Amino acid sequence: MVQIHVKRGDESQFLFNTTVDVSIEQLIQQVTQIYNGRLKVDRICSEIPELADHGITLPPNMQGLTDEQITDLKLRDEWEDKCVPSGGAEFKKDEIGRRNGHAPSEKMKNVLMKTAEEAKALISKKQVQANVCVTMDMVKEALDQLRGAVMIVYPMGLPPHDPIRMELENEEDLAGTQASLQVIPEKEAQFWWAAKELRRDKKLQDYIGKNEKTKILVKIQKRGQGAPAREPLVSEEEQKRMMMHYYRRQEELKKLSEAEDDLYSQPELSDRQALKRQFQGLTNIKWGPR
Repeated sequence: MVQIHVKRGDESQFLFNTTVDVSIEQLIQQVTQIYNGRLKVDRICSEIPELADHGITLPPNMQGLTDEQITDLKLRDEWEDKCVPSGGAEFKKDEIGRRNGHAPSEKMKNVLMKTAEEAKALISKKQVQANVCVTMDMVKEALDQLRGAVMIVYPMGLPPHDPIRMELENEEDLAGTQASLQVIPEKEAQFWWAAKELRRDKKLQDYIGKNEKTKILVKIQKRGQGAPAREPLVSEEEQKRMMMHYYRRQEELKKLSEAEDDLYSQPELSDRQALKRQFQGLTNIKWGPR
């Protein structure tokens, strides 16, 4: 199997296994699905703490309003009585007015938070360091874990406008958000390897040969962004090791220099004629009667 280290910019994303016979078109499709799927998991996990702390989101027309404004406008959240967390709710006001404040109990909160951590770990960038390849099945497993935890805490489901529900049902609207800049639509995705764009009408073996035991680094980005920056000749980790070696060598030379200065500071060694007198047998000579 060919192991592909997927990066975006200078940041590692994940490892992916494939074969040299795969078409670039299919490879882009597979890798882009995993890349965007991981972003979806991250977006859901970023909303989980808010759900755990402040309950479901308010309807869009009520978000950001004060209690007085809601009363004056005679607005009412019809989902408040339908979407009640298991075991009852604990009121924790959302200061920014985005959620209704009816938070799950501490036990149910722990279910949400623990599941979010497990889901993030499954598709984490740290899997690169552990040499674990990420698959679409792993992404789906992470999403299923999150979906299951939400169902345990909210058996009646979440409101249709809640971002977590919208993400799980693939109805999220990211227009105008920072998250939209991270997503790469499949048709706009480009792969670069060794400063070359991998063309969709080619196969992977057209670029790297037929050796299945190959490891390559591929950069993914949107079409139109030009060629990505080349990878540095020395990695960050190697640079740290080199700097550490240089520092240790400097310390050793400093200690040797100090020892040499101490040695020559001794009177008998600072005298340039001492060695000559020693060879001539003229040391320890006393003048005068004994």
